[in-house]
Amino acid sequence: MKNFKFIYKFMLIASLIVMNSCVDELVEMNQNPNGIDPANANPNLLMSSVLSSVATTYNNLGYGNIAGTIQHTQKDGWWTSHNVYDWGPSDWNNWYGFLRSNDLMMRRADDLGYSFHKGIGLVMKAFIYGNITDIWGDAPYTEAMRGNTDVLFPRFDSQEVIYQGIINDLLEADALLATGNTTGMSNSNDFYFSGNITRWRQFANSLLLRYYMRISEKLPQVARAGIESVYQSGNYIQVNTNDATMPYLGNVSADSWPENTAQVTDASGFRRIKPCQTLVNKLLEYDDPRTRVWIRPVHCRWVADETLDVAIDPFIRENGQYMPLGESFRRSFLDAEYMQRIAAGNVYTRHFNPILKAANPELANVIIDTNEIVGVPAGAVTPDGHNLNPTVGQIIENQHVSQLADIYRQPRGPLLSARLISAAESYFILAEAASKGWNVGNAEAHYYAGIQQSLNTWGVGNEFADYIAKPGVAFSAATALNQIMEQKWIASWTVPEAWFDWRRTGLPSLQAGPASLEAYVAVRFPYGNNEINFNNENVLTAVSRLENTLDAEARVGPNNQWAKPWIIQGTGKPW
Repeated sequence: MKNFKFIYKFMLIASLIVMNSCVDELVEMNQNPNGIDPANANPNLLMSSVLSSVATTYNNLGYGNIAGTIQHTQKDGWWTSHNVYDWGPSDWNNWYGFLRSNDLMMRRADDLGYSFHKGIGLVMKAFIYGNITDIWGDAPYTEAMRGNTDVLFPRFDSQEVIYQGIINDLLEADALLATGNTTGMSNSNDFYFSGNITRWRQFANSLLLRYYMRISEKLPQVARAGIESVYQSGNYIQVNTNDATMPYLGNVSADSWPENTAQVTDASGFRRIKPCQTLVNKLLEYDDPRTRVWIRPVHCRWVADETLDVAIDPFIRENGQYMPLGESFRRSFLDAEYMQRIAAGNVYTRHFNPILKAANPELANVIIDTNEIVGVPAGAVTPDGHNLNPTVGQIIENQHVSQLADIYRQPRGPLLSARLISAAESYFILAEAASKGWNVGNAEAHYYAGIQQSLNTWGVGNEFADYIAKPGVAFSAATALNQIMEQKWIASWTVPEAWFDWRRTGLPSLQAGPASLEAYVAVRFPYGNNEINFNNENVLTAVSRLENTLDAEARVGPNNQWAKPWIIQGTGKPW
């Protein structure tokens, strides 16, 4: 028995020793030798990570589904999310991930006395939360970034609280940056302004213009006082060369323009994105000089030909002549072949007889677009077949619809930047404020300044005088707000801001297409599964504050893309 007790005690002691050894081993294994202790993190490296990630994500929205929603572009393949808002639950993990890195940068800035970094952190915090609440609605704010405390299930603050917090952060940021203290700043890590503190102040104040105007229908007195104050300061972005942008390096896909064709073997991602006819119609109506900068003419143009002995010629022509293919003729080329042949000076057409077409019951109501620039209608039922495309599907592009301009095939370029906010936007905001009677100068002058700065951005500023003389563009006090918002919508190409403006004002007038799940354009992203699964009680509370007025609530539930968040409740906008 004594021997048994001894053996038992020995094994117990040995086990404890082994367990302690394992704990020591596990502690050492969980310490990444290549990692950085947060207490020693370099704010400059954190800053570069935040700036690049936020700009890239923002641009992906403006070039992605929001571009489809706001009818700048459409897709003719894999199109339901882009064209008709067929959105399931959408997580915001990436945005809150940016906030965590940004929060660490600000804490390290406090530790080191780096006021410039703290100011940048406050600007980026405001920008990130602005996108979260703009996109989803109510969201964790006052209890966010507290996972290392007892707050495991943060409540969702109202949009009113979040927007006020955004404004306060931007005001604090401007005050910090105004001290001019650049201690510890590494200019090469500032991907937006290379350490220029004046331009960061202009960025902060231009964002103030944006978010004051965002709340103008709900809190008009706060908005008016704020915008008038920023205007009087003169400290906002006023020239396009000071726009808040991040150029793409183009080395790997992560730092390259999205869906470029240079880094892939299959360029179908690029080919799917087409200009939307809603935007194309306005560009052509005004003979807008930005049209050819953004959009490429069709590979093969339709030509009305009353001498044709059939209603629709199935074959294309090169420089007016049919092209032999075996015992028949060519119907199309692949995109790469078209690009090469057109670059060599060849012109491609396809003919139809409008008289015979009108006499054919199956074709009489089919519209054939003979323009050089052709877009896809918003929410079309068969977008890949638009304009009598003979090669429906994903393999061969639609030769009778325009693709985006060749610059968007490249991974980088002088015009390929993520655009966070611009001088054009600042002026259009001031034009709108002036049209409301606020003390911010002259609406017409700001309107024209917005157009001028946008044209400058895209390299066509020398066409300003001709452009603003065109009917519909020339300023009219009677239609001022419509014109301001229309021109701002055009100038917001590749920028998500156009969606939030439309939602707030209902301008320009956008109609959902026939394939849309609802007869209205969507106004928000549904809350994602991550929150639904792990923070459900707070999600349900936030969803209960949404305003549902359409059939979508009965069909897909109250957390849907047509449920109105606080910012547009009671405004009668956008529908």
